[in-house]
Amino acid sequence: MTHTVQGEPGEIFDIELDENLKQANDLIADENRRQLQKHGIHAIDVMGSVGSGKTSLIEQLVLLFRGRYRIAAFKGDLTSKIDSERIASLGIQTVQINTGRECHLDANLVRKALAKIDLNGLDLIFIENVGNLICPADFALGSDKRVVVVSVTEGPYMVVKHPFIFADADVAVINKIDLARPMNVDTNKLSNDVRGINAKTSVVLANCRTGEGVREVASALGIKPTP
Repeated sequence: MTHTVQGEPGEIFDIELDENLKQANDLIADENRRQLQKHGIHAIDVMGSVGSGKTSLIEQLVLLFRGRYRIAAFKGDLTSKIDSERIASLGIQTVQINTGRECHLDANLVRKALAKIDLNGLDLIFIENVGNLICPADFALGSDKRVVVVSVTEGPYMVVKHPFIFADADVAVINKIDLARPMNVDTNKLSNDVRGINAKTSVVLANCRTGEGVREVASALGIKPTP
């Protein structure tokens, strides 16, 4: 089943913003976090550029844990439902969050998505952010962990050019490693670039199309093999 949350024109929050936008977002993110914790739900914010492999990673994680955990997914996009339909085909609850012209999800839209599903019946929520390595960095959603997916096809400088999104990342997934040699990209250098920004970030090399490295991603996120 797929639900849709639609951002209204000009809407970012349902409250009057008498203070800084980021502070207002953080307040709602804290509310989301408390609500998720109350229901014992582990939420993961998955960020990365268009085509980096965010949806493929979520699909692989769903396949890995389906039947062991009760899972839902939120999919942020400007207008389309293409990726959310892919995820929904795996038999999990899916909420499409259309942001219109907004280049990121925010805590308010996630709050609306949380209201669309029965939280009592869930253990995990994967939140796929809008494809972008800039804007999502500044907007907490209330998730437990933040993952950034970067593909070797994006070139050797993708990490150093976008340091802010890696600064708060718990896990960085370097995807499409099967294409590293033809793209002339050094995955060790990409890994070191991430650690140079945040030494605490776990770096995992992966091929999300085949599932290589996905178990390591789950381990880095603290998701156990069994609930």
